[in-house]
Amino acid sequence: MSDFVLSCSSTVDLTEERLNERDIRWAPFHFHLDGTDYLDDYGHSMDLKEFYRRERAGATPTTSQVSVGEYLELWNPIMESGRDIIHAALSSGISGTYNSACIAAEDIRTRFPDRKIYVIDSLCASAGFGLFVEELADARDRGMSFDEVVEFGESIKGKVNHWFFTSDLSCLIRGGRVSPAAGTIANILNICPLLRVNSLGKLVSFSKVRTKKKVCQEIVRVMSTHAENGDEYAGRCYISYSDCEEDAEEVRKKIEATFPNLKDRVELFRIGTTIGSHTGPATVALFFLGDERTE
Repeated sequence: MSDFVLSCSSTVDLTEERLNERDIRWAPFHFHLDGTDYLDDYGHSMDLKEFYRRERAGATPTTSQVSVGEYLELWNPIMESGRDIIHAALSSGISGTYNSACIAAEDIRTRFPDRKIYVIDSLCASAGFGLFVEELADARDRGMSFDEVVEFGESIKGKVNHWFFTSDLSCLIRGGRVSPAAGTIANILNICPLLRVNSLGKLVSFSKVRTKKKVCQEIVRVMSTHAENGDEYAGRCYISYSDCEEDAEEVRKKIEATFPNLKDRVELFRIGTTIGSHTGPATVALFFLGDERTE
């Protein structure tokens, strides 16, 4: 057993089973929907199909981050057991949870001066965040020390590429993330915007692609351009999706046909309630290791 523990938040959008298998601790985000507060806890509080059904019906959920107290509740027992902590936080470019984790870490250092805790701003989100955390777990399992894992994590976080598209802009429009005028034009022209997460961990637009069929082809072309070693890429590749498994399967099929040396089969994960509150349904996101992200 390692002398340190890895932790993260539910916004890695893996599965609870996967995190348990990899011995990664996690803290849940929160969401508010139709007058009720829920935990983003891998379907225990609300099944994801029900969540997206309500979104498609017009509900507009809001989210809140992990509090300082919740971080302390997660970390105190680990520190009391004599183990150190490396925590990976959801990108500071889209959430304030990194700052909350840093505040909680300062409290931990005060009360456990002989122990170590480090908070990494992952600059990642959804299953890209999950891919990053799994890379940290691999490094730990290879026998890297606390400091070596921290150094490794800081060196690769900007290389986790995030690309995604959506074929339903209704939730983005309702949430004010896309103007009604722009959304109307996109719907008329059947545009599926392709977006990315940049070097600051912020969501930015990349291109406007007409038709879902073409954007599925374009996202694979982008991976060929940016993946480590191009079409010879041999690392992890994850896809997360929000209530559109058929679209995710189509992208997976194209990727596996293009990249024969993948570490394993492309893995599909469902986008959880926190990220899904902002993307809405009909979103497909692709993650892999490749070029250093640009601003």
